[in-house]
Amino acid sequence: MTQNTPFPVSEETMQELRQELGIESLAYCTIRQIVQLVNRLQEISGESYIRTEMGVPGLKTPQVGVLAEIAAMEEGVTSVYPPIEGRPELKKELSRFARLFLDVGIHAASCIPTVGSMQSSFVTFMVANKRDPQKDTTLFIDPGFPVHKRQIVVQGMKYESFDIYNYRGEKLREKLESYLKKGNISTFLYSNPNNPAWICFTERELKIIGDLANEYDVIVMEDLAYFGMDFRHNYGVPGKPPHQPTVARYTDNYVLLFSSSKIFSYAGQRIGGLLISDALFGKTFPHLGKVFNSDRFGTAILQDALYCTTAGTAHSPQLGFAALLKAVNDGDFDFRSYVKEYGERAAIMKKHFLDNGFQLVYDKDEEQDVADGFYFTISYPGMTGEELLGELLRYGISAITLDTTGSSRKEGLRICVSHTSKERLGDLAKRLQQFSSVRT
Repeated sequence: MTQNTPFPVSEETMQELRQELGIESLAYCTIRQIVQLVNRLQEISGESYIRTEMGVPGLKTPQVGVLAEIAAMEEGVTSVYPPIEGRPELKKELSRFARLFLDVGIHAASCIPTVGSMQSSFVTFMVANKRDPQKDTTLFIDPGFPVHKRQIVVQGMKYESFDIYNYRGEKLREKLESYLKKGNISTFLYSNPNNPAWICFTERELKIIGDLANEYDVIVMEDLAYFGMDFRHNYGVPGKPPHQPTVARYTDNYVLLFSSSKIFSYAGQRIGGLLISDALFGKTFPHLGKVFNSDRFGTAILQDALYCTTAGTAHSPQLGFAALLKAVNDGDFDFRSYVKEYGERAAIMKKHFLDNGFQLVYDKDEEQDVADGFYFTISYPGMTGEELLGELLRYGISAITLDTTGSSRKEGLRICVSHTSKERLGDLAKRLQQFSSVRT
């Protein structure tokens, strides 16, 4: 499978590689399969691809976290099991962070360190969806992270979902109530900012979600993996407005899924936090006592769900995360300036796509243009997302389709900016020009 020129890769080569890797559909293959395919294409072409398929950090971890971990290891923490409720240093800083950057009061006892935000959602599903035998279903406000649905499936639970694209603003209320009136919805889940669309819920929309959670006794799971990365606003000054928008201002029925992966590029340490409202943490649900050792929500999370999955999370990542949060909380480290490069890259990359005939799929937060950040979504006239991905791969650009994210926009692709350095933006422009030149 050799070629005289790198791009476009021949259709024959593409088909051979897909057969080799067992990829029947580019629309529904996994991100890992796309990674394998692009790795092989790079080998064959001899060219480095513009890699936008993986939503992984593209910045170095701040040293304060690394040094704190090293110190913890040298002090001998490896010989002792970590407390299941988490290290007090991290719990304290998570609580401070919620107050300083969300303007929400959550006691340290209600802030639980987890093995990444993924564990936070897994254990919340495990407990929240067993509060009431009549309420056994999660409603996903899509598009979203596909693995959250897998978590539901592997636990034998049920879910429903809808794409928010046509239901922004006040339209969201009627759409949510169409599900809530059935009486089976136990939890909502959404991300804010959103992966993959990078939409950000407005205060009006968050109030609608909170009000309905109160009315229908639903627990809202708010995924804050990309905390503070709506760069239209400065959410990075401790204790000063504006604060990151959150449903926590409108209901006590919430859990916040907090991650260190993007805000601190700490993905390799698998450390996050589950921040539960104090009211929910202490609330009792009779049916929980039939499944778990306690009918108290927070105790069931800690002593059953967390204990049965990982029995806590390692000392040193907790202390590294705590050191990073303390630096931010004390005003010694400006996390917003640290991650703002993602927004700068996105602005340039969007322009290159738009200049070559592409369109944005999710482009508005009600009346306001979406922010420039970690992701954006694109389409090309007359092509499905699967067709577009197949063609862009031939021209040295990778991505994923929106099909697996719960989006109704089958024409769209998700672009992640994190692995495209500013030095590679010229290559992106040239390849997009080459792609578009044969279509005009």
